[in-house]
Amino acid sequence: MNFSGNQAAIIDVLFTLIPILIVALLLRWVRIIRVNSEIQIEQNKEIISLLKEIKEKNNVN
Repeated sequence: MNFSGNQAAIIDVLFTLIPILIVALLLRWVRIIRVNSEIQIEQNKEIISLLKEIKEKNNVN
């Protein structure tokens, strides 16, 4: 395919920007997973403490 100078420049820019955008999206995705994992860890700790409280109340009775 023969591209004019302007078309070739646009294609060059796209081939440069696409990998950058993919990396940016992957980094954002990893950050979201990390934040959600931290939230889940805190929720799990709370669930464990509540289960321990329930167990202690059942053992007393």
